[in-house]
Amino acid sequence: MNRRTRVRFAPSPTGPLHIGGVRTALYNYLFAKQQEGDFILRIEDTDSNRFVPGAEAYIQEAFDWLGLPFDESPAKGGKFGPYRQSERKEIYKRYVTQLLDNKLAYIAFDTPEELEAKRNEIPNFQYDASTRLQMRNSLTLPAEEVARLIDSGTQYVVRIKIEPQIDITVNDLIRGEVVINSSVLDDKVIYKSADELPTYHLANVVDDHLMEITHVIRGEEWLPSAPLHVWLYNSLGWAETMPAFAHLPLLLKPEGNGKLSKRDGDRLGFPVFPLEWRDPKSGELSSGYRESGYLPEAVINFLAFLGWNPGTEQEIFSLEELVAAFSFERCSKSGAKFDFEKAKWFNHKHIQARPNEQLAEMFQPVLAEKNISCDMSYVANVIAVMKERINFVRELWDQVSFFFIAPVSYDEKTVRKRWKKESPAQLNELIGLLESIDDFSAGNQEKIVKQWIEEKGYHLGNIMNAFRLALVGESKGPQMFEISSLLGRQETIDRLRRAIEMIPAPEDQ
Repeated sequence: MNRRTRVRFAPSPTGPLHIGGVRTALYNYLFAKQQEGDFILRIEDTDSNRFVPGAEAYIQEAFDWLGLPFDESPAKGGKFGPYRQSERKEIYKRYVTQLLDNKLAYIAFDTPEELEAKRNEIPNFQYDASTRLQMRNSLTLPAEEVARLIDSGTQYVVRIKIEPQIDITVNDLIRGEVVINSSVLDDKVIYKSADELPTYHLANVVDDHLMEITHVIRGEEWLPSAPLHVWLYNSLGWAETMPAFAHLPLLLKPEGNGKLSKRDGDRLGFPVFPLEWRDPKSGELSSGYRESGYLPEAVINFLAFLGWNPGTEQEIFSLEELVAAFSFERCSKSGAKFDFEKAKWFNHKHIQARPNEQLAEMFQPVLAEKNISCDMSYVANVIAVMKERINFVRELWDQVSFFFIAPVSYDEKTVRKRWKKESPAQLNELIGLLESIDDFSAGNQEKIVKQWIEEKGYHLGNIMNAFRLALVGESKGPQMFEISSLLGRQETIDRLRRAIEMIPAPEDQ
């Protein structure tokens, strides 16, 4: 029977969302939408000691910004809720009881001190079939003693009972068939009486089954837990509904030696979180892609290529194009180096694709900060001729400030190099020429001015360099007639007159 595709992203609210987690969620989203399935957010908050206030809200806000909506989540709800594991205690207890009743799990009372003593006694100690009968648990204690300890409030854990010498097969959509012998597994803790909550292993299996998850797509670091999850599915009688697994390659440091961490971002100056995060305990502020000026579509495009490629030369994708092109067959098995310079390139490309009007809205706070008020269509036109030069919208001001504020001083080095003895007279002639032009478009100006320069026998470079210095204040900016066309006739002429008046002649310098 074909089941509707359902995937889940299941982060723990223990701090900010790492960019590697965002990549995992993105691949889940791409696959689900390609299969016309569901993308679910489940919060894994069973480790109460590591819970960080604000972390869950941060996760939801990050995906709102990225434009990756969940079909079901704690905020949105759904028929398979609750979607926080801490709210599913009674559900887990049923399956813990089932495993105990079927002798597939057992209760252990070993204290931390007893476990430490055993580790000191046995090199490479593992709580498993070879050692469990030496420990204090329901396999070695009389039933009456087990009952007495529980009734007296003694804390305990429940451990899954792994039988040795059994091959466990994990069918992975990226790595193929992975076979692990059960003898290398230990009897993992699956439930703790202290907080009446399961551990990650049991909670995930129960939730994935009950929420009808068809594919578990997660990071490579979870691959060692897959055999245990297969064992639990079989132990609970759910083998037929076991999801397919896909373990994604690690995100590596830019140098390639080890997993990407926050320290790498701090060391090399790039964000490793989607949004800015302030640690509620230390107050430490960590940068985010949003606050650093990245467009969400650029972050998505960049992350998609960290462990996957489309098999073509195309690199710039919309989210819809990524959904159509994604496949596990083109996912890498090896880790992907995190190239933060490539991230800037993707942002540059997506800025070029953004409508100028939208970029103008994004630039508006900068103008407001500079106390500049002007027509937004003018701002959009300025951005149209300048956006090719930037990686981030915040870089625009340094590139375009002269479009909004006339120069009141002129770069000395440029003056010495570009302002000639004849410049004032020639620019006065240019003023008269510009005053006579009705069509002040860039193309028409260029044709008329260059014809005048040719007829006069003037040096084209000298005229244009002095023209640029007068309008901009230095040697930068786009094509000269694009500048004058945007500034308009009167502003262009006013700036030319001011430069003639303010810039001293070469012999006076």
